[in-house]
Amino acid sequence: MRNRLLAIISAMLLMVPVITPVSAQEGELNAIQTVVPFLTIAPDSRAGAMGDVGAATTPDIYSMHWNPAKYAFIDGEGGIGISYSPWLRTLVPDINLAYLGGYYRLDDKQVISATLLYSNLGDIPFTDNFGNEQLVFRANEFSIDAAYSRKLNEHLSAGIAFRFIYSNLTGGYYDGITETKPGLSLASDISFYYVNELELFNQDGNISFGTNISNIGSKMSYTDSRDPDFIPMNMKLGTSYYLSMDRYNKLGISIDLNKLLVPTPPVRDIATGEIIEGKDPNVAVPIAIFQSFADAPGGFREEMNEIMWSAGVEYIYNNQFAIRSGYFHENASKGNRKYFTAGAGIMLNVFSLDFAYLMPLAVNHPLARTLRFSLSFDFDALRNIRRAG
Repeated sequence: MRNRLLAIISAMLLMVPVITPVSAQEGELNAIQTVVPFLTIAPDSRAGAMGDVGAATTPDIYSMHWNPAKYAFIDGEGGIGISYSPWLRTLVPDINLAYLGGYYRLDDKQVISATLLYSNLGDIPFTDNFGNEQLVFRANEFSIDAAYSRKLNEHLSAGIAFRFIYSNLTGGYYDGITETKPGLSLASDISFYYVNELELFNQDGNISFGTNISNIGSKMSYTDSRDPDFIPMNMKLGTSYYLSMDRYNKLGISIDLNKLLVPTPPVRDIATGEIIEGKDPNVAVPIAIFQSFADAPGGFREEMNEIMWSAGVEYIYNNQFAIRSGYFHENASKGNRKYFTAGAGIMLNVFSLDFAYLMPLAVNHPLARTLRFSLSFDFDALRNIRRAG
């Protein structure tokens, strides 16, 4: 049983924020933990190259993950995108993320979209207490999304998404004491997007704001013998400004703020287990969302430390070539993910190709040398080529 639990924990920890030791001056380590953290990983290369920003950037095929409301303002009648990323390759060789998404415009105001996010956690061996191998299982997780986006007026749109989440870390392995099962959950997103023209330095430009409350859903459990855990409910706020320097050159600057809407672990008495500081995390989902803004044991300062922020820039030449860079920051007491990102993209008539590269600040960090590749196709361009032929 002990080996089985270690295998489960190992599989899950490979996907959560990598936590590094912090000094007393930086604050005590009290990271928020959730199941299925793969839902929070940037699936596409464009956002991944800009420090994981996307709440208010210009709409693209991968808007489902960042802000489904953006689809209402996307140019084009439809498209499909594929993204792939080897993950944590400095630790293990067989973890990867794959993403497939697309959208279709119903009319000038309405767009529907759907995505599949698949996480392969690699082969996990299960052994008995004597070290004898009992089973080798390829753990996997995925989510299937469907969304509806609509323009409310010429500047504002709203979106709602529904998500089915499946997580199988053990293959139903049973050691005679504890029976395991795949984790299941249903969740939804509520999002808004605002865009308007704003002249700056006598140059035309567009400013946008976006918000997305994502993964509002049921808790998940892998066994009936323990309480279920929260999925990564999250609130994302962002703003972007794209400046048209001339007919060929465009520059965008974007900033995102993120906060998990999940209870912060309280401080407990070692002997009795009673809560000394903080609040009871074993609450219903609606209560947890509101409680997450004022339940940190360290008070307001710790609540502020739970806000992750990221910033990115994007230079676009002639709507055909893009260079991107960004930075992601997480407080040391909440996970300590800090990294720079960079990447580029090529936009041709029929398809776009993007890649991103992640550069952590810490030495020998598990996220080092992380690459993402994305390929997307525009239905309008395909139709035009067929007509021309």
